[in-house]
Amino acid sequence: MNVAVQLLFLIIGFVMLVKGADWFVEGAGKVAERFGIPQLVIGLTIVAIGTSLPEAAVSTSAALKGSAEITIGNVVGSNIINILLILGITSVISPLAVQKSTIKYELPMVVAATALLAALGLTDGTIGRIDGLILLVGMVVYLLYLLQMAKKGQAAAGGEETDQDGGKDSMFKLLLLILIGGAMIVFGSDITVDAATALAKIFGMSERLIGLTIVAFGTSLPELVTSATAAVKGKADIAVGNIVGSNLFNILFVVGISGVITPVVYQPAFLIDTVICIATAVLLWLCVIRKQKLQRHGGAILLACYAGYFFYLIR
Repeated sequence: MNVAVQLLFLIIGFVMLVKGADWFVEGAGKVAERFGIPQLVIGLTIVAIGTSLPEAAVSTSAALKGSAEITIGNVVGSNIINILLILGITSVISPLAVQKSTIKYELPMVVAATALLAALGLTDGTIGRIDGLILLVGMVVYLLYLLQMAKKGQAAAGGEETDQDGGKDSMFKLLLLILIGGAMIVFGSDITVDAATALAKIFGMSERLIGLTIVAFGTSLPELVTSATAAVKGKADIAVGNIVGSNLFNILFVVGISGVITPVVYQPAFLIDTVICIATAVLLWLCVIRKQKLQRHGGAILLACYAGYFFYLIR
């Protein structure tokens, strides 16, 4: 098939991913609010997992189809984009307050999880089933941490706790949104992987580059829309918590489940990208450690760093 047709399929796949994630998050978020779950916990769990479903679907699909470089590239590339590009854009729109727990615990967790991914991948050049199980255990530990944090009341949101409009929707409608959104994510990921792989072959680009750029950006669109909207509405807990939770979910669950399903090749070239991924989390931590806020100038620094990374990729 020609380039135009594959680009059309890629766009269709991205639209299905974004809209599917949007419906999933809307349904899951309102269901969570009805049970009185605090805003930050919703951001770190429901919203983060929902907006990471495109990465999960694409990476799993790529692993099953033997496109291993798209699997790792999508996750690492998405995590870099999430911090440098998405939080950069979001904080330029509106400075973002950051919770103490995010600075003290969750950002270091992102660094640790990313370093663990590199260590497991470099050991034998693959993320196998044992490696996948180790990452999934890490995901369980993270979820237990969130549960404990919520119990201690450390996850109280700075803004409104719930969205009263959610009460107008029936539970059936909300569950339907979740189911339809999930189905669109699955089908959209299948179309996206096929189109991205075909384009990589047509242009002679490596699957690593396609995964780190085009696919990573496409699957990160839900995070961009969610975080920017949250910032505009003044719900910074969701904006920052969404990104931090999403990055942890991407590594621990997405790569973990992909590795359990089928061994995923971790090529040496990914070490540089993984180190950059760690550096982005450290940079974000340095930007927010003093005032517990990501200011506009901090966002500008993040955007400048992404521009440098992008040019490094395409050079």
